Amino acid sequence: MFRRKKDFYVNARAVIERSGERGPEVLLQVRAKPGEPRTLELPGGQLDPFESIPAALRREVLEETGLTITAFLDDPHATASSAPGGDVECLTPAFVYQTTRGPVDSVGFFFRVQANGEPLTRGDHAEAPRWVPVRDLRTQVQTRPGDFNWLTLAALRHLNAHAWADA
Repeated sequence: MFRRKKDFYVNARAVIERSGERGPEVLLQVRAKPGEPRTLELPGGQLDPFESIPAALRREVLEETGLTITAFLDDPHATASSAPGGDVECLTPAFVYQTTRGPVDSVGFFFRVQANGEPLTRGDHAEAPRWVPVRDLRTQVQTRPGDFNWLTLAALRHLNAHAWADA
């Protein structure tokens, strides 16, 4: 029998993108959780039991930013399947992460999305949202990595190497 020794988290996270005057921009926010460092992060959080990944993504983005997701930039190819033992949704995120060492044991799914609305000044454990041009973000990741929480830093490095390689 498998016994879990500590909590394990499953997360849905968003890279909210838009076109700006200086090219593609990404929404970053300040993590405002009591007892944690105030660092820049991408929105997202834990799935509730039996909540679909896209539903969790939409909920977390709305709670933290006040924005409503309107489009996925990478087609998630969602398919659903029902069988006597349960229902399953299969989809393709922009990328998946797994922590291999760090403060939490988790697995998560990042989706590149677009959203409508005006960002909240303060959301659920987040505040001070701002749109940052991708090219400025690249410089900030290289020169000031401590500005970001550890998970966001890893995600931005991945995006710089893959999705934004030509931006």
